[in-house]
Amino acid sequence: MDRLNAMRVFVTVVDAGSLSAAADKLDMSRPVVTRYVAELEQWTGARLLHRTTRRLSLTAAGEELLPRCRQVLELAGDMQAAVRHPAEAPSGQLRITASTSFAQAQLARAVADYVRRYPGVAVDLVLLDRAVNLVDERIDLAIRVSAEIDPNLIARRLSVCRSVVCATPDYLKVHGQPQRVEELAQRNCLTHSYFGRSLWNFTRKADGLPVSVAVAGNLSTNDAASLMALAQAGAGIAMLPTYLTSGLLQSGELVSLFPDHEPQVLGVYAVYASRKHMPSALRTLLDFLAERFTEVPAWDTPS
Repeated sequence: MDRLNAMRVFVTVVDAGSLSAAADKLDMSRPVVTRYVAELEQWTGARLLHRTTRRLSLTAAGEELLPRCRQVLELAGDMQAAVRHPAEAPSGQLRITASTSFAQAQLARAVADYVRRYPGVAVDLVLLDRAVNLVDERIDLAIRVSAEIDPNLIARRLSVCRSVVCATPDYLKVHGQPQRVEELAQRNCLTHSYFGRSLWNFTRKADGLPVSVAVAGNLSTNDAASLMALAQAGAGIAMLPTYLTSGLLQSGELVSLFPDHEPQVLGVYAVYASRKHMPSALRTLLDFLAERFTEVPAWDTPS
């Protein structure tokens, strides 16, 4: 049995709503369509469709199999596209969005290196400190730093984003250095408008238990780079991503607090609208960024 074609027929039957409509769409006879579905059922060992004279519906097994068939077909299409014109360099325009801080600290240099390797690709880098609708705003790729991604979106994990609670030496000299995370509740904490504005979450390294501390302060911003500037100005204690602070921590301009507690770890994800008919420029950029931003990112590795 040609399992790939059987999967394609099964998906088409479901999308078209009937065996006859699928036969017309695939330019096959109805008996051939029926045979493909029957062979797929025989291979999986489960009935996939309820068939009546009036309607067609998925069985529980069919519900389970359908998204997997779609994934296999999309992957097969990607494989064919990847080898169809192997000698052709990627070209075209890509519209990419990311937060201002991550783009300025890490992504811009990566994109510059990518277009240096593939000069036929033009990139429009859109910096937005909010989630965007990829389709409505014509975005090819969004780089998101988040604890989790909407399961309805297609995402590829690129790296990890760790954070550090820190302040300047002068600030700590004047106000004293807190020894326990619970003391943050009585300190002036510089907060991010969209992440941890009133609650900072930690994992206690000794036993892996979660610890949450209610925080407050007189300054808040929606941009991590601006938050870091406030911390550098000695305005308070901030929780900042290490992709921004690694150099300042090494130089001593900022001091890391609470070595026995780790702030909540986030993921760095590449989010895009569809795997189907993915242009080579987007596919190669995804691979390039995955190679560049590993699970042990350069910004977390002391130089």
